Amino acid sequence: MTEYCISARIEATGVLPLAETERLLAGLVRDTAAEPGCLSFEIRRDLENPSRFALWERWTSPEALQAHFAQAHTRKVLETGATRVLSVQKLAPLGTVPAPASE
Repeated sequence: MTEYCISARIEATGVLPLAETERLLAGLVRDTAAEPGCLSFEIRRDLENPSRFALWERWTSPEALQAHFAQAHTRKVLETGATRVLSVQKLAPLGTVPAPASE
């Protein structure tokens, strides 16, 4: 099975209290895990900066990830403005030869 893996860093914007942002993210983890094409979806808090989080995502394909962004539960979280993306990495298993980057 081919996997499409993402690692991302996000941070709370302060639009909502941090505890409420965490509840939103916990709900996102629960709902996303049930999506077709989701192999795993985790969010962890940064121990050194409690307003920052790391996401680890494994999908069956890039299309499954794109479908995730169309889900009502995902849109709800994004529309709150409670978090912003700091970085995203697309990952492959060791030994995988990456395709050349397009410019």
